[in-house]
Amino acid sequence: MGSYSVERTITVKAPASRVHGLVDDFHHWPGWSPWEDLDPDLERRYSGADHGVGAHYAWSGNKKAGVGSMEITRSSAEEIVIALEFLKPFKSTSTTLFRFAPHGEQTEVTWRMTGEQKGMMAVFGKLMKMDKLIGPDFEKGLARLKTAAEDQSIAG
Repeated sequence: MGSYSVERTITVKAPASRVHGLVDDFHHWPGWSPWEDLDPDLERRYSGADHGVGAHYAWSGNKKAGVGSMEITRSSAEEIVIALEFLKPFKSTSTTLFRFAPHGEQTEVTWRMTGEQKGMMAVFGKLMKMDKLIGPDFEKGLARLKTAAEDQSIAG
């Protein structure tokens, strides 16, 4: 067993409240999440609160997208914490954190995922580090989030 932490940061030319709104509402995730295009037939289910604490999002897709769910467990102007659970292609749970640090007209956004590698993931983790596996996805997602937040025609 081993713990992991993957983190990436980007600066967005938009107010923190706008960026926060795109993360705090799972209905906005298809517009920026790096994993949404893994399966064009991805099944999505939203439940619980519309946004913020208690908002729940579950998905089921092909082998690349897998099956899992997310729930927002904490939401403030400064950060959002999400409990993430994968069921397929492997079982795992992680904690995801988005931190929003305003700097004038810009916002520094940090995306971090932490968790424990167990079972087959622990074996796989010895071969390939989670940072190399997930880091590029975080970079892609943050770039898409930046584009969405800076595009004034997109609600958020």
